[in-house]
Amino acid sequence: MSITAEEKQRIMKEFATKDGDTGSPEVQVAILSSRIATLTEHFKTHKKDNHSRRGLLKLVAQRRKLLDFTRAKDEARYQALIERLGLRR
Repeated sequence: MSITAEEKQRIMKEFATKDGDTGSPEVQVAILSSRIATLTEHFKTHKKDNHSRRGLLKLVAQRRKLLDFTRAKDEARYQALIERLGLRR
């Protein structure tokens, strides 16, 4: 239930703050959001896959921590990120 290498490269290119950026919170949150969306689609057909559901919950918690970190450091950056990803507060 992961994303392809091409998809990951596209996300990194789109959300990078500078050239070669792979570790900024924006890139990490965007990659996690893509993985969460993929897993969410998986659960529409595999309702009883509880092992993967645990992984999904861990990804959501990790994304929440990164968003909280970004919000604490720079509110405008946080607002721009959730706006670009279409996440709600």
